[in-house]
Amino acid sequence: MTGESKGPVATEIEARLRAALQPQQLAVINDSAKHRGHTGDDGTGESHFTVEIVADAFTGQSRVARQRLVNLALSDLLREKIHALAIKANAPAEAP
Repeated sequence: MTGESKGPVATEIEARLRAALQPQQLAVINDSAKHRGHTGDDGTGESHFTVEIVADAFTGQSRVARQRLVNLALSDLLREKIHALAIKANAPAEAP
């Protein structure tokens, strides 16, 4: 992620994904400002995210299996704090 300030939810997303998947690359992008006033906007400024992640754990896994691994690491956050999560998950050989 860039040097921009991260809120507590983004920080927690990053910490959990690093611990669970040991990614070579990880970006947690807060998309909440694009959804201000829409359904799911809880007013915190941390409700919608994109995760771009490259990890060995995704090698040989389908797109759905990769998303399940990310969702598992963030399961309670997805229930309680995250309204929307876009996932771009790649194995190292597929990294853009």
